[in-house]
Amino acid sequence: MIQPSIPVQIVQFIVAMLVMDTWKAISFLISGMTARTAVIFFCFAVIKTVDDHCGLWLPGNIFHIFFQNNSAYHDIHHQLQGTKYNYSQSFFPIWDRLLGTHMPYVLSKRLEGGFEVRLKKD
Repeated sequence: MIQPSIPVQIVQFIVAMLVMDTWKAISFLISGMTARTAVIFFCFAVIKTVDDHCGLWLPGNIFHIFFQNNSAYHDIHHQLQGTKYNYSQSFFPIWDRLLGTHMPYVLSKRLEGGFEVRLKKD
């Protein structure tokens, strides 16, 4: 997998955290969620985000069963040729399809074990 340089990744991380945290605060304020509901929802969102970024495809992973965007889906987003694709975070991959930022992928079995995410060739 080819990834952007470390300085580029650091800038991406800082910008993403500012944007994501801002939206979380706004969504909490305008949704009318109780504090308890907000804690449950945001804890779930953090766990899902960690799972999306871990890069592991584990058997029986509940997130891979119930959500289309999983660690393989999001891994494409972090590859150099996929940085403009598969943005949906954390629950709504339909937006990628509607806005033209969806990039299909395949999981290829590796000789040394495990799987590798590859862009799907048409």
